[in-house]
Amino acid sequence: MSGSRAGAFALLALAMLFWAGNWVIGRALRDAFDPVALNFWRWAIPLALLAPFALPALRGKGAVVRRHAGYLLLLGTTGMALFHCLVYLGLHSTTAVNGVLLNSSGPLFILLAAWLMEGERGNLRQVGGMLVSLAGILVILSRGDFGQLARLELRIGDLWILLAMSAWGVYSVLLRHRPPGLGGVALLFLSACAALLLLTPLYAVDLWLHPPRVPSLAEAGGVLYVALFASIASYLCWNRGVAVVGASAAGFTLHLLPVFGTLLAIA
Repeated sequence: MSGSRAGAFALLALAMLFWAGNWVIGRALRDAFDPVALNFWRWAIPLALLAPFALPALRGKGAVVRRHAGYLLLLGTTGMALFHCLVYLGLHSTTAVNGVLLNSSGPLFILLAAWLMEGERGNLRQVGGMLVSLAGILVILSRGDFGQLARLELRIGDLWILLAMSAWGVYSVLLRHRPPGLGGVALLFLSACAALLLLTPLYAVDLWLHPPRVPSLAEAGGVLYVALFASIASYLCWNRGVAVVGASAAGFTLHLLPVFGTLLAIA
């Protein structure tokens, strides 16, 4: 494995660690924030923090941004607005451990999205690795007793998370078509802008229906974590990793998330 690919996989593993914390904290904050509210602040804070770095990098690139406006809107919709709203909605009625286990379906949805969107077929090694990983998840869910699988019950939260993973598959494939001339920070900033275009009116309705309250210090710390680590740091790591190794290969690192997430949830 070349140094650049090894470094890319290290970044992808780091993204999994940061995202594992997001699932645990998202579950912990379920009574403090509605899904839309938590997702709004998750991207409003990074937008403000990234602006001093992204705006100078975007100077003179207005034509590139306008030409790829539809693409950027799709990135913000699938990978930020829709994905996380569905995840936080799912965590209202399922556990963090269940959530990170279901997150391991990500490689399947990425391969499916690559096939539907670009006609790409997974090779035998990719399909075999995916099946082995899914078998491992079934072993965990059944605790080694496969008779328990017949008695497993899917909650509505589990279904929301599976729907979220389909949005993530589309987002990951879209990253292949990253516009030339847009660096990682600029791309993340513009994607967050697109996500907030969708989230802001939804958040306004949410505020009207559910008047906000002042969060506790622990709740505010949780929001800062998802904004700084699960948003800025993890997305920069994921986007860079996908750019180097491709969406399908990067998707297999999603199986690290249940390991990190289960350990964090227990802790």
